[in-house]
Amino acid sequence: MEDRLQAVTRSFSDMADIWTPGELLRRPLAERFRSIVRVDPDETEALPLPPESLDLVVSALAFQFVNDLPGVLAQIRRALKPDGLLLAAMIGGDTLTELRQSFAAAEAECEGGVSPRVLPFADLRDVGALLQRAGLALPVTDVDRVVVRYDSAFALMADLRRMGATNILIERRRTPTRRTTMLRMAQIYCERFSDADGRIRATFDVIWLSGWAPHESQQKPLRPGSAKASLEAAVKGMKLE
Repeated sequence: MEDRLQAVTRSFSDMADIWTPGELLRRPLAERFRSIVRVDPDETEALPLPPESLDLVVSALAFQFVNDLPGVLAQIRRALKPDGLLLAAMIGGDTLTELRQSFAAAEAECEGGVSPRVLPFADLRDVGALLQRAGLALPVTDVDRVVVRYDSAFALMADLRRMGATNILIERRRTPTRRTTMLRMAQIYCERFSDADGRIRATFDVIWLSGWAPHESQQKPLRPGSAKASLEAAVKGMKLE
């Protein structure tokens, strides 16, 4: 996050940190800004931020737990001053796809049906569309993929539990998972997603998103039909070469 902010030439003074766990993000940024507002999560997902009060809003690894992400982005947009920036990172994409597939296969085989086990993570393109929907200009999204290796599926699940990332889905099965299902899940995981040394892989996609509150100084898209060169002619020229 700090590296990405250093790449922005604009200076910021008033910042808010939305729901980032711990102090690892705020500590290195504390000396760079006049004020930092920390917003802790609550059940309402209402952000106590006055309109046009912030130059910068950051959030790290929190938005994946939001029930109403479009609503939260709209609140952030209202809180940003003109030409203010939102920069956030969230878990999304194909995160934990191996665990999801292994549980689905095991439950279909052992219990005759599948219960949701892993959060439905946002897709990279969907996040970009949500930035536009919230009224943010110049939206940009990209993804960092991190593959972590574990001794077993149970070691992965223990790590998730320590992170507080257990199953919070309302429509999950409420009865205890059968021991047979858990063992079969771990077996399928090892069969499909292990390396030569027997350790399993777990994918984590970190989606980065940024967008600006509109301002007259920002670059604007060209008016449709204003191009002075023909795309068709350029493509034909490439084919001739």
